Amino acid sequence: MPLGPDDLVLCAGTLLEADFTTLCDAAQAGGFSGITLWPDHVERARAAGHRDDDLRAHLADAGLVVADLDPLLTWLPDEPTPDGFADEATFFALADAFDARSLNAAQGFGTHVDRDRAAEAFAGVCDRAAEHGLLITLEYLPWSGIPDAATALDIVERAGRDNGTVMVDVWHTFRGATDEAQLRALPGNRIGSVQLNDAPAEPGPELLAETMNARRLPGEGDAPVVEWVRILDDCGLRAPVGVEVFSEALRALPPEEIGRRCGDAARNVLALARA
Repeated sequence: MPLGPDDLVLCAGTLLEADFTTLCDAAQAGGFSGITLWPDHVERARAAGHRDDDLRAHLADAGLVVADLDPLLTWLPDEPTPDGFADEATFFALADAFDARSLNAAQGFGTHVDRDRAAEAFAGVCDRAAEHGLLITLEYLPWSGIPDAATALDIVERAGRDNGTVMVDVWHTFRGATDEAQLRALPGNRIGSVQLNDAPAEPGPELLAETMNARRLPGEGDAPVVEWVRILDDCGLRAPVGVEVFSEALRALPPEEIGRRCGDAARNVLALARA
């Protein structure tokens, strides 16, 4: 089932400590069409004795598909990456096992990037991913060498691959240097995925801690989420809309309640944006 801009996706980061089946149950409770996957969610389910056939059946029974695989942080040459982060081979195996739509790449730990080298590396990822039927999304992070939508789009365009796209995450957009003009400059076919969330006007003392633990549900903060959805629609958005809310407060709730709250919040934002 192809996913489009009217489809909601529950992002795995919202339930950081869940396994595959729990994530599916939360997504089903929230009325989502798909989920994203981190390798950890699959590994936890396998460790609990679930075979991949069981997981595929659970996914299908919940009426879900796999959208993004996340996060690929090992793609840039000579980039310092701590141990424990999955490589391309791991993600490609997951893509084949669960018929994933896309793979999200980011510069997770560096603070500078050579755009020509990054474009060459990104093109290589795109070429290898194409063999598995995957889109590649490039996510901009405010503390990285790819800090905004304009930089991400420039690297994607330099790479020149049809399956190369940009990931738009509300939190990174609001806390970073991306402005409305940069969003309006995104071609619809280059917007690979969208992640909704929210944040208070004033940032916390440490961006990484805030992004991983103190995001808010879309519409419950001060980011202009509704207006940004309208802008992306005007750009010709074709991608599904995810909900990624890293939040200690949210994680304290039962998984199905998390799914319901995320689904309700996202639908409210989309209704306001598309009224």
